[in-house]
Amino acid sequence: MDQASVTRRYRFAAAHRLHSECLSDEENWKVFGKCNNPHGHGHNYVVLVTVKGTIDPQTGRATDVEGLDRIVTEAVVARFDHQDLNHDPEFSNRTTTGENLVQFIWDLLVKKIPAGQLVKVGLIETRDNSFEYSGPLS
Repeated sequence: MDQASVTRRYRFAAAHRLHSECLSDEENWKVFGKCNNPHGHGHNYVVLVTVKGTIDPQTGRATDVEGLDRIVTEAVVARFDHQDLNHDPEFSNRTTTGENLVQFIWDLLVKKIPAGQLVKVGLIETRDNSFEYSGPLS
């Protein structure tokens, strides 16, 4: 049985402030610079979701694209689009870095996508900043 992976692209716009309560104001500025602005800043995020599956001989597809779109739209896009990430309960105890956000998106999706199919989640924050997560280390 042949397998293939499929990557789909999704978008949402959100604001955040990079700030850690564990650091002083001076340390936050040193670590996060202008991204520590008390008024926050925003990004047009791109999320890349890669899943794998067996190629169906009748359809030639390795996944239900419409089903995947529905899951990601409901679990990720609807939750974050035009929101302040710092107000999301998940980030009450951790900083809204790209690393933490891509890991949290994985956690949201791995519960909804059939077991073993989610391969990787990518997050593009800016032209120069992108992040990938493929699950916890074994």
